[in-house]
Amino acid sequence: MPDASWRETAGAGSTSAPVVFFLSDSTGITAETLGNTLLTQFPAQHLERRSIPFITTVDQAEEVVAVIDKLAAAGPRPIVFSTTVSLDVRAVLARSRGHFFDLIGAHIGQLEEALHESASGQPGKAHGVGDAVRYQSRMAAVEYAIEHDDGQSLRALERAELILIAPSRCGKTPTTMYLALQHGILAANFPLVEEDFESLALPKPLQPFARKCFGLTSLPVRLSQIRQERRPGSNYASLNQCSFELRNAEDMYRVNRIPFVNSASMSVEEISATVLQKMELHH
Repeated sequence: MPDASWRETAGAGSTSAPVVFFLSDSTGITAETLGNTLLTQFPAQHLERRSIPFITTVDQAEEVVAVIDKLAAAGPRPIVFSTTVSLDVRAVLARSRGHFFDLIGAHIGQLEEALHESASGQPGKAHGVGDAVRYQSRMAAVEYAIEHDDGQSLRALERAELILIAPSRCGKTPTTMYLALQHGILAANFPLVEEDFESLALPKPLQPFARKCFGLTSLPVRLSQIRQERRPGSNYASLNQCSFELRNAEDMYRVNRIPFVNSASMSVEEISATVLQKMELHH
């Protein structure tokens, strides 16, 4: 059931800005992802966001509705995104005085018709254990990514489905972790350092696995800004050093026919989607 603290935080919003609720009978990840995706189309709006997961009973739904109705009476009507599965819980939430968007129920009927089968009505399938085999493979991928982060281990590198290579701070670690956790991809990452640029050949440990390699690059100014946060005033963070490393990394990628992407203005999700598409990976 929802943590009791949500009542205070959910009801504490300002009445000047609409409050957005993300309601779920599980973790709330899907409601937040889909709801926030829709909200990106309204960048000028200043919104307060509240996520309430694990709404599994009618009584809990009634408590949530009471908070939404209280806010609606005091200011702008809240926006409510719901991914609850239970018909009874959805019916209660839909009676709130907020602008209610049913992100699941609106499509379940269509899917039942298309698949000639009734929906199970079981919550928590998207981000719970669900398919145990797939879940375990994702956890194994996370362990693999941790072990092979930043070239820490070369053990079992032949098992990797992907090896991300790049100069320091181009986004290797968050991308490999995202690919592991979200997609179950066995991903390693390997840093390119100044010594690697003495020739345009791939670093020796990577040469047998060139077809698994994907490169990241960035913009010198952006990379310098990121490195300054880590080691301010150092040669490592200087614009000249960043330019040198990025220029040589891109030359290495081209000579060795390693696909690559500039990650300077991309989110981890966008980088990951690009890598999956270009490397034709799926899980």
